[in-house]
Amino acid sequence: MRIDIATLFPEMCEAVMNESILGRAVRAGFLEARCHQIRDYTADHLNRIDDRPYGGGKGMLIQADPLYRTCKAVEELIGKRPYIVYLSPKGAVFQQKKAVELSKRENLLLVCGHYEGVDQRFIDEMVDEEISVGDFVLTGGELAALIVADAVARLCDGVLADTVCFTDESHFSGLLEHPHYTRPPVWHGREVPPVLVSGNHAVIERWKRDRALELTRIRRPDMLETADLTKEDRKFLDALAAAESAREADQDEA
Repeated sequence: MRIDIATLFPEMCEAVMNESILGRAVRAGFLEARCHQIRDYTADHLNRIDDRPYGGGKGMLIQADPLYRTCKAVEELIGKRPYIVYLSPKGAVFQQKKAVELSKRENLLLVCGHYEGVDQRFIDEMVDEEISVGDFVLTGGELAALIVADAVARLCDGVLADTVCFTDESHFSGLLEHPHYTRPPVWHGREVPPVLVSGNHAVIERWKRDRALELTRIRRPDMLETADLTKEDRKFLDALAAAESAREADQDEA
């Protein structure tokens, strides 16, 4: 997979894309990543890429033409039109399902806004999808683009050692992930759950699933509405609900 990022701060993005797991994947040839300075594609002799918005208002907008030229340059470079995503607080909130979907794209171009945003005409003409990383506003799209790039890239073949590295995680299965433990077996008086050192793999897997269900029920009950649950899962959740109702009844009597 190839990921291109159109940005006013390519060094910022390159610093992340060339480090750690992503950097190793790039150097090994499993992933291709390129950053493009939007200012390099302006026709303005003073290298400006922004202007005041029509209709008034504070702040500046990135003009449509430099963004368009950047996207067309990337298209010419790779020989085909990439799938273009604009990082915007007005976009659909990014989720693991979307990361999986984007990871199947051969070429992905992430466009970073800045200032007060970008000219809507660029979005209308060139952007395939707008994505937000959360219900908050950043000073620019770079951090958002890097979040998306990281989440997508780690799903590509060869980036991680094994697919289980991401299939056995929060959100991938539709649930939050179960707790993890490592050595030593006792730390500050807290013991590793005995089931995890029992050697009974079937029991261990059921424990992991039950803890994931329990944690999701407590922290993200909305996820249970769309999760793929088995009869055993539902039985466990019903038992949790019954136990909670019993505790509440005891507290009311007390």
